[in-house]
Amino acid sequence: MNCPPRTLVLPPRLTASARALRATALRRGLRIVEGAASAVPEGLGRPGWTDAAGRTQGTARRETAGPKEGARPKGGAASTEGMGTEGMGGDGPAVHLHAGPSFADVVAPALGIALLEAPADWLARLPRALTRRDVRAMPIGEAYRLRRPAFVKSPNDKSIPALVYADGSRLPGPDAVDPATVVLVSDVMTFTVEYRLHLLDGAVHTAGQYAEAGRLRLGPPDGDALAFGRDVLAAAGETLPSAIVVDVGRDEEGRWAAIEANAAWASGCYAASPDRALDTVLRAAGPATDLTPHDRGFVR
Repeated sequence: MNCPPRTLVLPPRLTASARALRATALRRGLRIVEGAASAVPEGLGRPGWTDAAGRTQGTARRETAGPKEGARPKGGAASTEGMGTEGMGGDGPAVHLHAGPSFADVVAPALGIALLEAPADWLARLPRALTRRDVRAMPIGEAYRLRRPAFVKSPNDKSIPALVYADGSRLPGPDAVDPATVVLVSDVMTFTVEYRLHLLDGAVHTAGQYAEAGRLRLGPPDGDALAFGRDVLAAAGETLPSAIVVDVGRDEEGRWAAIEANAAWASGCYAASPDRALDTVLRAAGPATDLTPHDRGFVR
């Protein structure tokens, strides 16, 4: 019996990385569904979604082949009958997602997608030998009391801009953020080069450079970066889901450090292999019915 094709859901606006993953998914035979509006329908067969050919969905027909990369939306006919939420899991088609947190948080529950992410305090619990700096997870209400420069960010989304703040008074105030919101507070550390590691099943599946001296600069993975990634996995691999992204960097003294963990379903692939990066995305945001016992503890 032939399995129905898997579907990859994408947001309305695609980054360069998302376009690369989209093209890769089409080559693999996945169906692509792109959100066309902020309102999320109950299923993939309702208005508000477009298929890979750019057609807005309404009345339906099933389509499995996508267009060549670069095809632009033209509007018109409908597609993908029978892709409502009642078809998720079991013998139905598997649905996956690659998008930012705000889009994913609305879409994933409706489609039965489990979003994997690292624990909010994962970085703070790493040994100092892997972070090379003090990192603490705390409510932002506590961070308001900081009286020194610190790098502050949200653990798993962009709700608190990742910046060096002169002190706690410069953070978004209680009128904008719940004081109980957890943030990561760390010593300021300057990295000369930074790499993104896509981890799958306890190994570095693909990787690439994304920054140099604080500026975007794409390049191949460095052997030392890969070796450090394996050190991180050896020390803390069991504290991560089976598919995740970890950024690492080297400072001016040549020391390697873990920068942060990011959800693979919301991360750009930069210079990594799009094909292997897609592997991590499909695992990190797939049917909740396919979760392993280990990954159930890492669902967003």
